[in-house]
Amino acid sequence: MKKYIDSGKKDTRSGFGVGLLKAGQLNPNVVALAADLKGSLKMDAFAEAFPERFIECGIAESNMVGVAAGLALAGKVPFCGSFAEFVTGRVYDQVRQEVCYGKTNVKLASSHAGITLGEDGATHQTMEDVALMRVLPNMTVLVPCDFNQTVQATIAAAAYDGPVYLRFGRPSVPNFTDPDEKFEIGKIYVLNEGKDVSIITNGHLVWEALQAAEALEAEGISAEVLNVATVKPLDEKALLASLKKTGAAVVAEEHASAGGLGDAVAAVLAANAPAPVEFVNGGDKFGQSGTPAELMAAFGLDAAHIAAAAKKAISRK
Repeated sequence: MKKYIDSGKKDTRSGFGVGLLKAGQLNPNVVALAADLKGSLKMDAFAEAFPERFIECGIAESNMVGVAAGLALAGKVPFCGSFAEFVTGRVYDQVRQEVCYGKTNVKLASSHAGITLGEDGATHQTMEDVALMRVLPNMTVLVPCDFNQTVQATIAAAAYDGPVYLRFGRPSVPNFTDPDEKFEIGKIYVLNEGKDVSIITNGHLVWEALQAAEALEAEGISAEVLNVATVKPLDEKALLASLKKTGAAVVAEEHASAGGLGDAVAAVLAANAPAPVEFVNGGDKFGQSGTPAELMAAFGLDAAHIAAAAKKAISRK
């Protein structure tokens, strides 16, 4: 089993900030818009480097998306930055009508996603955002796993022609991927080869999945870990290749039980290669106030629950 080393915990929102600056340096058409959350989205460096390419829209997310759509139609590559709850749920009509309907080249940059937003509680935590964005025609959905991959995913999003939803988070998490590996939209990254069960995951739960795989290996169970950093379009070929080997799977995600990665995987398997699948997710409920670590434990989003689900899936073969 390949060993991954945590090079130091970093927040993925800071990865977005670094990636946005690099994207701006690579392409003079990249512009950034914020909804009074420039600091929270780590957009400060971009705003300082390119003040003429940064627009502070204030607490007016719907207007921000409309402005971004107009800029995209004028040849710019706009990134709209806000909390995941606000840049999806609050502005859903604008995203549907002004961005996705015309396949407008707008990038929605969503920080503070999932329950790891923490103490701000259920009103600000969104566990439904991937479902909302995944169902929209023409929308690409990216959920990178750490700081390094978020940097590269941001650069890739800027180079991609079409709507992109980029999901990242607030807390500092292990940083373990190769900082120089370019991000490929639509690719599943196989982090560990295995033969007994496939652990299919993304975002903050990728590190937990790797820890679960180590624990399972100690018990003689060989787990394959798939980092599905692109939820849509889903890499069906890689997914089916893994299930052909292992014959059982766990899908782990920091998201509600409905509409996210789990449903996407289940649909592919049902149509092509039915197999026992267990799900580790936030269930059908809202979040609550607490530290990110407390909430991940309370919702069962950790290595121990992933390992237990893997054993259950294997038992159903």
